[in-house]
Amino acid sequence: MKILYGVQATGNGHIARSRTLARALQKHPELEIQWLFSGRPKEKLFDMELFGDFWWREGMTIVHREGRLRSLATVAQVKARHLIRDIRELPLKDFDLVVSDYEPVTAWAAKLQKKPSVGIGHQYAFLYSIPMPRLNWLSHTILRAFAPTEKSLGLHWHHFDRPILPPIVPSNLQPSSDFGNHILVYLPFEHPAPMLEELSKVDQQFLVYGVPENLPTTKNIQIKAPSTTGFQQDLANAKAVICNSGFELLAEALALGKPILSRPLAAQFEQEANAKALEQLRLAAVVPHIDARNIENWLENLPPPLRIQWPNVAETIASWIAGGCKQSPAKLADSLWRKVIPNPNNGRAAAYQRVSE
Repeated sequence: MKILYGVQATGNGHIARSRTLARALQKHPELEIQWLFSGRPKEKLFDMELFGDFWWREGMTIVHREGRLRSLATVAQVKARHLIRDIRELPLKDFDLVVSDYEPVTAWAAKLQKKPSVGIGHQYAFLYSIPMPRLNWLSHTILRAFAPTEKSLGLHWHHFDRPILPPIVPSNLQPSSDFGNHILVYLPFEHPAPMLEELSKVDQQFLVYGVPENLPTTKNIQIKAPSTTGFQQDLANAKAVICNSGFELLAEALALGKPILSRPLAAQFEQEANAKALEQLRLAAVVPHIDARNIENWLENLPPPLRIQWPNVAETIASWIAGGCKQSPAKLADSLWRKVIPNPNNGRAAAYQRVSE
């Protein structure tokens, strides 16, 4: 089976999830995968060796400034003619299936050329009734029209009694036996200079990813260069995590049992919905601003660690694709959620378990 797999590369989470799926798909030699990435300049992609000779298209991305999504600017920057041309001219004739991780060029090309298509990703969970802010017309339109597919496998930290699968995390993701003293910070949507200034006021060591490396820092802050391996090591060794409310990093932090302080990107539907879910499930502390006072209050009241052991969702999906995508998402979800293991040693886990049952 020949598959075109499109990945929305605006955020690192989509790519991280696709790396895990790529390794699982490689165990099925009958599958021939051609990868396509869009939403980020090609020269800003890194650690892409796993995807071989991948295709790249400009696609669509979001515009954000100082921690807030700019909807009008996002719409204004879309090169509509270029996007439509890429969709219409995408060569799908030799492919048996198109898979989209919320990537619009491949999804829309499959729709127009009537090719079988499957959506895999967190955004597809929002096709169901789950915790989310009130949809305005623009968010609703973008959510459903951005990357439509015939079938979809939505991913979330909880099923909410819907046919939604658990997150995809690397199979080798294991908590360190010897935590470091640092807090990992990944806040790529914040204005970096004020954010670093607030961190400098806290008596704590911070490892910061996602900001320019040439910014001035104080002795308690170290800015790290983009690195898949380095980031995973620093995450595993961290005593806690401060991040925006993107899905994939939070899933990995939960798999490692890290305390989390999260600040959703303002006016970004997905992150605001994620923040509601985090609060409802008691999985993280959510704040409207990242400042020294909020960080110190969080550190003074850290809850007991809650580690959620997700099953190997990537291998299940890879086998599902290799088998022709025949089993229903509901049956896939049911089989996978039975394998999720919340840590039973604290009250938060008990609360999460009750919601999961």
